[in-house]
Amino acid sequence: VQLQASGGGLVQAGGSLRLSCAASRRSFSGEHMGWFRQAPEKDREFLAAIHSSGVRKYYADSVQGRFIISRDNTRTTVYLQMNSLKPEDTAVYYCGTVRRWTSRDFNLWGQGTQVTVSS
Repeated sequence: VQLQASGGGLVQAGGSLRLSCAASRRSFSGEHMGWFRQAPEKDREFLAAIHSSGVRKYYADSVQGRFIISRDNTRTTVYLQMNSLKPEDTAVYYCGTVRRWTSRDFNLWGQGTQVTVSS
């Protein structure tokens, strides 16, 4: 499966962005999906994951209550709604397939999208 994230951009602190990730095949519906980010000179950071059913989700503490992950299996797309953005949220954001449910590891990911939050 190929994945392409989009929707990044420049936003002021306190603002919102909605990221999208389009998958290239129908078997996407059987995959657990997630988002992670990477800022310059920092380790990759897991953000959120959603079960293939779209019902169950889990989040990193750093984004719990601010970010919402969702998916539309008919459109083979996963979303990340980001609210109350902070300058420390600045990073390249990636979507990927989660290695196994409740894992914070990814076994496949695509090109990321840059998010920049100004103070």
